[in-house]
Amino acid sequence: MAYVYKTKGTCSTKIELELDGNIVHNVKFTGGCHGNLQAIPALVEGLTVEEVERRIGGIKCGFKNTSCGDQLAKAVREAYEAANA
Repeated sequence: MAYVYKTKGTCSTKIELELDGNIVHNVKFTGGCHGNLQAIPALVEGLTVEEVERRIGGIKCGFKNTSCGDQLAKAVREAYEAANA
């Protein structure tokens, strides 16, 4: 299932991802720090929604209350819940 998430409070503005059940694939960020936004998708490819949440949920960027990683954790949960509603 393809899903698009509009980020809140980060330099990136959008996250596109695919879920196969609860497995995360093909994460793509729009905007943000180029290096981090290549690294994060590579690191989460093939992980479960729960594992993404556990590993990167709650991470903050500087003085912000969130980060691109934290927004991805929210995005995968939202996508999973939408797919199973």
